[in-house]
Amino acid sequence: MNEFEHIPVLFKETIDSLNIRPDGIYCDGTAGGGNHSFAIGSKLSEKGRLLCTDRDMDAVNECNRKLSPLSCGVEIFHTTYTSIPEILTEKGIKADGLLLDLGVSSHQLDEAERGFSYMQDAPLDMRMNREDSLTAADVVNGYGEEELAKIFFEYGEERYSRQIASKICKIRANERIETTLQLSDIIKSAMPAKALREAQHPAKRVFQALRIEVNSELTQVETLLENIFPVMNSGGRISIITFHSLEDRIVKLAFAKAEKPCTCPPSFPVCVCGKVSKGKVITRKPIVPSQEELEMNPRSRSAKLRVFEIV
Repeated sequence: MNEFEHIPVLFKETIDSLNIRPDGIYCDGTAGGGNHSFAIGSKLSEKGRLLCTDRDMDAVNECNRKLSPLSCGVEIFHTTYTSIPEILTEKGIKADGLLLDLGVSSHQLDEAERGFSYMQDAPLDMRMNREDSLTAADVVNGYGEEELAKIFFEYGEERYSRQIASKICKIRANERIETTLQLSDIIKSAMPAKALREAQHPAKRVFQALRIEVNSELTQVETLLENIFPVMNSGGRISIITFHSLEDRIVKLAFAKAEKPCTCPPSFPVCVCGKVSKGKVITRKPIVPSQEELEMNPRSRSAKLRVFEIV
């Protein structure tokens, strides 16, 4: 395996946002190549604890290598970040900080065999955890035309979602669609000439939509945010980097609801619903990459960091 590479986005801003205490307990839910994890662990003393999760076994292996010099307690789990509340509960501890970087790693995008890229030919896979059963090929060849169009439009914001879904269904009636370049060519053939002249690759939005569907990315975020607050210590921070408008909306709304959960009508003079605030939103507006970072790492352009502090 090539070394697991990933260029962390908003790196300093994210680490600073966690307000790390040397003896605290911190979770990196998307450990990836271990860059964020190592930065967190480097700020911890021997009394501190670092819990890392990632559903990509390549990432877990790289984390085991990269984090071995740390003096704090380190535990690495091959699982999704939705397991963090359960892990903390089973250990009888609460976290002082949680980091999620919801971007796809450069390693996953650039390693052709993973099937994430529309630039290199490979089997249509896109599974972040290669032990999962559903692949992009299963979605492309098995979902109905309406369902495909909906995924392409909602997850990829693809303007030509219906035309592309229709073309896919016509092609697969005669042959199974198995590879990334095969699908890319089908997408391009379904789009008008003006769309093919855009700076962005014509297949980008559909490939993004398929990746989100295959890995249940939006459901994962929702599940984590429904369960994480009770297993966080007072003063703890939740820092989440998103790269997609739907992800960002989920995080923004969850943080807002956690800060002001009251469901009483505005006309009520006092709250009677009994719902208590879980903390406060630190980032009224999301933190975004600087111009310098955008120039160094163009993949950071859609990144947004939101931070919440537990009361």
